[in-house]
Amino acid sequence: MKVLLADDDADRAGAVARILAADTGLTVVRLKPNESLAEAVAALAPDVVLVDMARPDRDALDGIRQVAALNTRPVVLFVDEDDPAFMEAAIHAGVSSYNAIGLPPPDVKPILRAAVALFRRHQQARNDLNQAENRLQERAVIDRAKALLIKQRRLSEPDAYKFLRRSAMSSARRIVDVARELVKELEGS
Repeated sequence: MKVLLADDDADRAGAVARILAADTGLTVVRLKPNESLAEAVAALAPDVVLVDMARPDRDALDGIRQVAALNTRPVVLFVDEDDPAFMEAAIHAGVSSYNAIGLPPPDVKPILRAAVALFRRHQQARNDLNQAENRLQERAVIDRAKALLIKQRRLSEPDAYKFLRRSAMSSARRIVDVARELVKELEGS
């Protein structure tokens, strides 16, 4: 697993990097000075992003928002002091795991692995939802085409579906594509 470590405090970043480097299954890459978080994620393609902030502010969340929008990755945020309002803002920005820690830093590996697992589960749920929404939209198009066939060509519902299915099979296309074309044709007339 490749971990991108983003921390302005060199001492703290070094301590976290040493903890992570002890695990041979992890590769640690660091954010370069004056490099944006989104640029680093795009260039380095890490599996997880670890952001450590001594005093988090809302401006620091902009980079996390960009990562969430452009290069979706699990983002683990460590802060020195807990702030419930900032935690809400961080999670809304795209943070997968919000952690208030002190010094010395804890073994962060289990936290990183949990964040990645939760992120993957969330992504799978989002993908499943998108697929379900697409299927519902396709079903609505097919139902609209059947309704138009029933009304304009006076077919029964089973015959309207058979017509769509035969048309799809004869043209080697999906039923929904035939239905979309038919809806355009019949609603345009």
